[in-house]
Amino acid sequence: KPQKSSSNVFANFDQQQIQEFKEAFTIIDQDRDGFIKEKDLKDMWASLGVIKDDKFLTDMVKEATGPINFTMFLTFMGDKLQNTDSDDVLQNAFLTIDSENTGLISQTVFTNALTQLGDRFTKEEINQMYDVAPMKDDSVDWKRFIKLIKYGGDFEDES
Repeated sequence: KPQKSSSNVFANFDQQQIQEFKEAFTIIDQDRDGFIKEKDLKDMWASLGVIKDDKFLTDMVKEATGPINFTMFLTFMGDKLQNTDSDDVLQNAFLTIDSENTGLISQTVFTNALTQLGDRFTKEEINQMYDVAPMKDDSVDWKRFIKLIKYGGDFEDES
């Protein structure tokens, strides 16, 4: 018997991830009606001090295949997380900077790489990245950072 294409999206995440996505959804759903609309996005961006034009907001909402309730939000986030590079690709990228495979890249070296190689980051993008990147002293813990990028949550150091 063929499987339905709309499989249970909740099965793709553990309880902690679902709770974190629920918190994010609640923050974005500014009017608390259970749906994320353009006005919610505009208000959320404004609360962060960022003004986005209507076309940007319309394009964001159009990425979803229907009204954005929590289930649609989870589906959307799952798709976004699945479309990141594989663990191996990310690991190899970090190893080009951390050739000793220490798992750490100093903030200075990492910032230089992000501003001088490939798709160059802006100062604002770098600041946003450091707001969420797992750090050990003044270095990025890139192995934990890969987990954050891939699975949407921070994980304590397993060593």
